[in-house]
Amino acid sequence: MAQPGALATPATRWTQLIICIICMVLIANLQYGWTLFVNPINKAHGWSLASIQFAFSIFIALETWLTPIEGWIVDNLGSRRGPKLVIAFGGIMVALGWIVNSRAQTLEMLYLGAVFAGTGGGAVYATCVGQAVKWFPDRRGLAVGLTAAGYGAGAALTVVPIRAVIASSGYETAFFWFGLIQGGIVFLLAWLLRAPEPGELTGVGSPKVVQSTRSYSPAEALSTPAFWLLYIMFIMVSASGLMATAQIAPIAKDFNVGSVIIMFGASTLSLALIVDNVCNGGARPLFGWISDHIGREYTMAIAFGLGGIAYWLLGTLGHAPWAFVLFAAMIFLTWGEIFSLFPSTCTDTFGTKFATVNLSLLYTAKGASAFLVPVANMLKAHTGSWHLVFVVTAIMNFIVVALALFVLKPVRSKFLTKG
Repeated sequence: MAQPGALATPATRWTQLIICIICMVLIANLQYGWTLFVNPINKAHGWSLASIQFAFSIFIALETWLTPIEGWIVDNLGSRRGPKLVIAFGGIMVALGWIVNSRAQTLEMLYLGAVFAGTGGGAVYATCVGQAVKWFPDRRGLAVGLTAAGYGAGAALTVVPIRAVIASSGYETAFFWFGLIQGGIVFLLAWLLRAPEPGELTGVGSPKVVQSTRSYSPAEALSTPAFWLLYIMFIMVSASGLMATAQIAPIAKDFNVGSVIIMFGASTLSLALIVDNVCNGGARPLFGWISDHIGREYTMAIAFGLGGIAYWLLGTLGHAPWAFVLFAAMIFLTWGEIFSLFPSTCTDTFGTKFATVNLSLLYTAKGASAFLVPVANMLKAHTGSWHLVFVVTAIMNFIVVALALFVLKPVRSKFLTKG
């Protein structure tokens, strides 16, 4: 345990970050592994797919919208108690959520499990990202990116084991044991976590990007144009990504490429999904690291500019199997980094003392953006093709590029100079 006034060693910082990454990996399949359970639940109970998927909607809503409360608790309990207690609580809730799912004989019980899992998942997510931005002011983008990558790609480690358990012992057994083990490990790891003490990071290298010299409370952050500009930009990029990425399978089918075998017996859609997950996870530390060196706004311009081009290319050239795989991967590569760039930018702007709650408030933009996803289906139904969807998503990305360079950069520069 560090003594007051002691400086953090590199081992201390990286140990804290690695623990957070492991915790994120352990909760990743709450979201990304859910799809494996849907059909078995439908077969076992005869519930409609829509009613089963409503549980997933509950999970996403609570995992997103409760994070400001959970982040506020972390920051107000202090550097020693906050991360430990909230992560431990998250581990208990995660385990409880899937254990309830394993015993659910009614839809109401399934929804209750989603409430527990969403609450616990949000607690772990918000706290771990908050830990990353606090421990690594010099490499904030990289640290947040690595942490977010644990959530974005972590489910890949358990997809095969979960499918095997479902096939051999039923989905109830998979829910019970994976929930118990994953939640239990998160609970145990929680007691190793803490946030840095004041002055403990004095000896770390100087960041290459400008950062606030004071910490702004949530109320102060919410009263600034910079916060709401970031919020609008987050919604636009997140919504454009969800509008396309949530429809990858239907788009592949309509483009007549989904079932085309292109490599080692794998179909275009199967290969695309594998590559997309890799790109989604890899984008977070990659662009986070770039932003540590050239600045947040310039990195946003590069990433979202390439994203706009990717949407356009997939819409115009994606009817060829390999082009579909390539440009879909490019979309995921230039979309996943929002979960490293925006938290980093938020903490650079508003300081570290209230970082967990402030970045959690910004994270609710993910929940808000989800309400725009059905727009893609409306546009497709109205026009009879996906062309307009890709035009709209490309334009949204190019607008965010302009906002980053010509609005956000001067606004933040003025704000940081004044602060």
